[in-house]
Amino acid sequence: MQLVIANKNYSSWSMRPWVLMKHFDLPFQETLVLLAQPDTADIIRRYSPSGRVPCLIDGPITVWDSLAICETLAERFPEKALWPTDAIARARARSISAEMHAGFAALRNNMPMNIRARAGAERLKHLDADTHADIARIDAIWSEALAHSGGPYLYGDFTVADAMYVAVVMRFQTYGPSLSASSAAYMARVIALPAVQAWIADAQKEPAIARYDEVL
Repeated sequence: MQLVIANKNYSSWSMRPWVLMKHFDLPFQETLVLLAQPDTADIIRRYSPSGRVPCLIDGPITVWDSLAICETLAERFPEKALWPTDAIARARARSISAEMHAGFAALRNNMPMNIRARAGAERLKHLDADTHADIARIDAIWSEALAHSGGPYLYGDFTVADAMYVAVVMRFQTYGPSLSASSAAYMARVIALPAVQAWIADAQKEPAIARYDEVL
């Protein structure tokens, strides 16, 4: 399998399937396309019909959406249990994954992922009400899931649902919003995962800069 991604410092959508595949030890070749380069769009279109990354290529199969990639991997490797095995937990995990995939526009726009950066308290003060509402909703999602499952991850073991929120963990680490104790502890556990640590280490070493995400 080949996973086409963009800069690890900035590409939140790329991080999701990459961390999932690394965590579950799924074999793949990584192809990195740097953002904000003159040929970025042309290179991505060689792989992805949508002109966006991530894109998974597996023989004759091409999948160019992060959640679709996760679903495809869950089908391809059923023995890995990428979704919770319990039907109720699985339904909830799919629901919050879809909510992450389709929602939280204010958070995406106003808190871009920038793993190398750290924002000050003043930055949080200037976030609008919609962004603070997104933060509160995510805190509630995490707290409720952890209360039901008992942790350590949203539905017990690490699943697609955790992978779908891993880039939010990176955003919250950068911007430092106030969270419930259970969500803060969850963040620490996610950050400590070897797959997440590997992504962060690569992001820290990247020399490339995408100016539109350097807004802190």
